[in-house]
Amino acid sequence: MNWLPALALGYALGSIPFGLVLTRAFGAGDLRSIGSGSIGATNVLRTGHKGLAAATVLLDAGKGILAVLIAARWLPGTEGAAAIGAVIGHCFPVWLGFRGGKGFATAAGVCLALAWQVMVVGAVVWAATLALSRISSVSSMIAVLAAPIAAWLFGLPAAASVLGVIAAIVIVQHRSNIARLRAGTEPRLDRK
Repeated sequence: MNWLPALALGYALGSIPFGLVLTRAFGAGDLRSIGSGSIGATNVLRTGHKGLAAATVLLDAGKGILAVLIAARWLPGTEGAAAIGAVIGHCFPVWLGFRGGKGFATAAGVCLALAWQVMVVGAVVWAATLALSRISSVSSMIAVLAAPIAAWLFGLPAAASVLGVIAAIVIVQHRSNIARLRAGTEPRLDRK
């Protein structure tokens, strides 16, 4: 039953809405009232504050890393539960009525903490897909789908299972992006 406190720990850390905290602290307003309404870095970028967007990515990834590292130290063997909890917390924070971000940066953080070599593959896939598609959501979705496959190919079945669950969460959170992709209205990075 150690997985339950690890899941709770991950959720608590993951639910810290860094994007919202940063934009409010630096006078950029309520992040939930612009763009997609998400609390993640892509929406922070829509405020015009590139530095805040970069800080949001680092902090959102950091809370995923921290959840896994704390679980590894105090509840060995429950790192996967902490990782899943962190992503769920980011996507569905109780403090914001269960309306959070899409989970990609936090997923990247837990991936780095669980299996750094998988994170390297994911980063390469993300960068290549972004260069080809110029669509942030496409690169994020392809990268999270690549992670469990890479983990399996590296012979890390436990990490592959955890990353598969996380990929499903992140893909579900991108459902509005998928609808816009189908309609041909999803924004590209090279367009305002």
